[in-house]
Amino acid sequence: MTTKIDPFAAAPALMKSWSAMSVAVATGLEASLTQLVTLRASQINGCANSINLHAEGAHANGETEQRIYLLPAWQEAPCYTDRERAALGWTEALTRLSEGHSHAGAYEALKAHFTEEEQVMLTLRINVVNGWNRLAVGFGLWVDPAVARANAKAAAA
Repeated sequence: MTTKIDPFAAAPALMKSWSAMSVAVATGLEASLTQLVTLRASQINGCANSINLHAEGAHANGETEQRIYLLPAWQEAPCYTDRERAALGWTEALTRLSEGHSHAGAYEALKAHFTEEEQVMLTLRINVVNGWNRLAVGFGLWVDPAVARANAKAAAA
């Protein structure tokens, strides 16, 4: 993949704000849940960059290979909790919004397992990951996971 444009160089102030939003909505929910949601949305969107980054990140943070590998078939796999299933269903409903499917069932499951505040946090997370996917796919971005970890540590310092 060839990078078409570096959005961080082209619009640094906007990308700094976008990155801050991304970090803000990554907190507040269980890290494992956030990783599953991020990875699943990236799979649906076909974002190789994000799938690579987040599969490795999930594994490094203790997620099992089984749960990472089975994520595309989460509805049939017995290794996810009801809360994770509700989050994954909501992720699919919102990520596939343009396909015209009803999200009513996904929302009912979401309400059963998440507080209203958590529903908003999760929805914002799904929106942010979909945005990152569109930036990466649209501009041909590829970030090595080791470089991403180093950048995150530097930004946190």
